[in-house]
Amino acid sequence: MQNNSKTALILGSSGLVGSELLQLLVKSDNYVQIHSLVRKPNENHDNKVVETVIDFDHLSQYKDLFNVDDVFCCLGTTIKKAGSQSEFKKVDVDYPFEIAKLAKMMNVQKFSVISSIGANPNSKIFYSRMKGLMEKQLTELELNSLNIFRPSLLLGDRKEYRFGEKFSGFMLKILSFLFIGKLKKYRAIEAKTVAMAMLKNAQLAKNGVHIFSSETIAKI
Repeated sequence: MQNNSKTALILGSSGLVGSELLQLLVKSDNYVQIHSLVRKPNENHDNKVVETVIDFDHLSQYKDLFNVDDVFCCLGTTIKKAGSQSEFKKVDVDYPFEIAKLAKMMNVQKFSVISSIGANPNSKIFYSRMKGLMEKQLTELELNSLNIFRPSLLLGDRKEYRFGEKFSGFMLKILSFLFIGKLKKYRAIEAKTVAMAMLKNAQLAKNGVHIFSSETIAKI
């Protein structure tokens, strides 16, 4: 039975997946209110959305905003945008961990987060290692329901132009027929598909830790 009076909190709603997810949350009959925590104001506003500009370096000041049913963490950056590995770690590891701690403190029912294919805390690749570290820290918190989504290369219209990702996405679309069997998880995936999977999964009564590969996400 679906709950038609839930509340949600989303972080990263200006990003590729986050912006798609916010639109889906607004359209969903399951949610009566959505809190969107942002670094700077966005241009979207539905009556269901309560946007709050916050300082991510002081997340604990906004604890009361975590008094919701579901939290969706869609934060993520790049080394180029972050400027350094330490700043990248802050956005992709430290912030999600602080967010998850607040969610646990407020007894949030479901916590959904975007990671990445290849996430591994022992990886020699910095990006994959950071995503793996983030997953490890969140798992150790023992949240009511932790849902980790590991998409491959994300496709969609970004607000910022990234030539490398644009070109890679174009090539992966053309060559997608080559990614069969065990290689299916490496197929590029639409951001909207990931957002829809996060929304659908949040409606299921499942406790514990659940990890969704790119291939699984496409089937949800």
